[in-house]
Amino acid sequence: MTTPSRNLPWLGRSRSGSSRGPAGSRGPAGSRGSGAASGVASARISLGQVFTAESSNYFLLLGTTLFLVLLGLVMVLSSSSIDSFTQRQGFFGVFSKQGLFALIGIPLMLVVSRLPIRFWKRWAWLAIFFAMGVQLLVFTPLGDEVGGNLNWIAIGGFTFQPSELVKLALVVWMGAILAKKEALLGRLGHVIVPILPVAGGAILLVLLGGDLGTVMIMAGLVFGALFFAGIKLRMLAIPLIVGSVIAVVVAFSSESRTTRIMSFFSGTNADYEGTDWQAQHGEWALAGGGVFGVGLGNSRAKWSWLPAADNDYIFAIIGEELGLVGAIVVLLLFIVLAIAFVRIIRSTSDMFSKVVTGAVMVWLIGQAFVNIAVVLGVLPVLGVPLPLISSGGSALLTTLAAIGVVLSIARENALTAGAAAAVAREDAAAAAAAGSARTGRSARSGVPLVTRR
Repeated sequence: MTTPSRNLPWLGRSRSGSSRGPAGSRGPAGSRGSGAASGVASARISLGQVFTAESSNYFLLLGTTLFLVLLGLVMVLSSSSIDSFTQRQGFFGVFSKQGLFALIGIPLMLVVSRLPIRFWKRWAWLAIFFAMGVQLLVFTPLGDEVGGNLNWIAIGGFTFQPSELVKLALVVWMGAILAKKEALLGRLGHVIVPILPVAGGAILLVLLGGDLGTVMIMAGLVFGALFFAGIKLRMLAIPLIVGSVIAVVVAFSSESRTTRIMSFFSGTNADYEGTDWQAQHGEWALAGGGVFGVGLGNSRAKWSWLPAADNDYIFAIIGEELGLVGAIVVLLLFIVLAIAFVRIIRSTSDMFSKVVTGAVMVWLIGQAFVNIAVVLGVLPVLGVPLPLISSGGSALLTTLAAIGVVLSIARENALTAGAAAAVAREDAAAAAAAGSARTGRSARSGVPLVTRR
């Protein structure tokens, strides 16, 4: 009996090559016609692979991301127009830069989504050390201090925040390391080394620049990666307590941060023209929007009343112009984004896929939570932007690249699952065909088919 060949759905042909008819059944002209026809079919199949339908998780994450980016571009245009004009950049100065980064970031995300998982595992170590090396440049003459934080690099007319690159590299590196040590994660020593020196060193470099908000997001990212790797909670308790103590000490080591924190806990807004100016005007902007908002482009807070209206406090402008309805829509979009991440995590058993997807989810959803909580007055001002919506080229590019990595995970896992399902179906069909053949032979011979017990 001839064993049926197994078709690979992603290649569009069987392992045994193209099927041929009996020898001599076709002449030379027929062979040429057959070859031309098969060539056209192959070209059609190859072109179709470019537009192969991905999984529902892939499209859910991609669609939500693109919607958030488009919403962000609209709100950056609205919130930055006045400040951009007063800084002699024209009404579209900030928006044009953000649009340029979006035009670069979206294709970058799609290109990254086509890379295989083994690519990220291979280059994880190089990525983390390269990112840490770039972070060190903030302590050179290229470093640019913004808002009391030395966390920027200025080259020509462009600025770049290397801590965003460190986040992305840290996500990939954590996934690669935890996947490699999967069988040893029950031992505390293998959890500490090399995660503590490398991840702790990366966070320390950002902390030395004074950016406590970014440090908190990075620490959450690391703990999220460990949690989704299945590390026991008792192993995370001591590092979490130590990290919290360090964060408190660092928070009160700066006079400006201490003033903001004390003002937040006092709740008196005593320093209206100083520390409390931004938080107070952010709350007034939200309150002024009501249920349906004052209309897109009609914000009053953006007329130089609210600092960082296009960045850290863009959610206040959304609430003012689009009202409670617009603010809820933004919240729902981030909830859908979290659901997409969770679905991708649940659809795979691969350690690298779970860790990377979980870490990116903690990064983006956690950062969105902190940003919105600051605008609502639930947390003191930390200077954390709203992912995919706030202006900022380096944050947008690295965020889209991180989502691209998750998309590559969703795509490859879907291909693997589809291939396994196709092979299982072919095995079942082959078994059914073999059973039918045995039944037919038994009927022709007149001997009943006896099943051995």
